[in-house]
Amino acid sequence: MPRPALKVTRYRPVDIRGQISLALDNLEAVLRAADMDLTNITRLNVYTTDVDDAMANFDVFGSRLGPVGAAPPMTLLGVTRLAIPGLMLEIEATAAD
Repeated sequence: MPRPALKVTRYRPVDIRGQISLALDNLEAVLRAADMDLTNITRLNVYTTDVDDAMANFDVFGSRLGPVGAAPPMTLLGVTRLAIPGLMLEIEATAAD
């Protein structure tokens, strides 16, 4: 049976809270396309150009991961910049079925 088409959003919010939410939306879309969900994440790395701002908005992660009981090991790393200008946050997830 073919998997559903992968649909990710490419617009980029100008605030870190919006970027966190969009990154999680896209992560869920990728997981769904692989017949998985947030509970399948075994590791989550978060790269940000502003650690303080990311920490102030980290509740977004909790509001998405908490209700489904997902609690993967997570690392938050401050970086000087990311590949795309204006990008303040990038997530990297490992998931297993």
